[in-house]
Amino acid sequence: MLKKTEKVLIIKHGALGDLIQSDGVLRDIRQHYSQTEITLLTSPVYAALMRRCPHIDRVLGDPRLAWWQWYKQRQMLAELRQQGYSQVIDLQNSDRTRLYQRWGLKELNWISRGKGPEPESGLKGQVELLKQASIPVKQAFYPDVSWMTANISHLLPDNLQQSPFVALIPGCSAAHPEKRWPYYPQLAYALIAHGFEVINILGPDEIELADDLPGFTPALDHGLLNWFELAGLLKRASFIIGNDTGPSHLASCLGRSGLALFGGETSVARAEIRRGEFRAMKVNDLSQLSVETVMAAVLPRLPAPNLRPTRPVPLSSY
Repeated sequence: MLKKTEKVLIIKHGALGDLIQSDGVLRDIRQHYSQTEITLLTSPVYAALMRRCPHIDRVLGDPRLAWWQWYKQRQMLAELRQQGYSQVIDLQNSDRTRLYQRWGLKELNWISRGKGPEPESGLKGQVELLKQASIPVKQAFYPDVSWMTANISHLLPDNLQQSPFVALIPGCSAAHPEKRWPYYPQLAYALIAHGFEVINILGPDEIELADDLPGFTPALDHGLLNWFELAGLLKRASFIIGNDTGPSHLASCLGRSGLALFGGETSVARAEIRRGEFRAMKVNDLSQLSVETVMAAVLPRLPAPNLRPTRPVPLSSY
């Protein structure tokens, strides 16, 4: 056990879903090093988010410069050495962090996952690391990022202030269009026809989808949501349906009921998105997954709608 005056550096750059899933791992590290100052080195885009994390004392942004700027990267490593860290916990386990160890922080006690078979998921790899470091694994598989949630009443129109709603996450990174299920407009119409309120959650790569989506889209009235508004909105939702993307992982780690839709290019097991009442449906080709199939999966799990159905809608009509 480290002394109270010693410091621990955790490296976890991202991405968003992976970082959020690390909440339970960070809790286990915090409990093990309860009297030690813990710093997180992460991507600058996530620094403001992680400064709210209760398991971390300090957050630093790593610009992860290109290799031809390595001399500047070494300056950052020299600054880290001056901080007096006694231990580094490498949750990222990447080629970059292995270079950090070899060329910048080799004199520190470095905890990283050893060589061996590739773990089934990134989260299971982090759990292996905790075990190797003799850090008790208690919360690692149970992330709870409720600390992210903000009051979102200002985002909702009057008719949704007290009403339950279904949140849809129809987009994903523009770099992975194959992860987008193409029938969210039809799904939204079907949910509304059954009497459910629908809120569409869109990110920066997805605003163009709003033109075809019925229901309420906060980004059109209030601009893009920040991390905390996004978490607050998902926490308020009665049910969430989304693609394999960061906000769906966030919903899973908020303990919400929901369903994530996976195509043949990604692995549900590796994503570690199933937990509690949040589940996943995987098909070989998302374009072949019908609205009828999705509705049949979610209707038994939805709460009773506040609204009366606008008309009877047989599943065969989708």
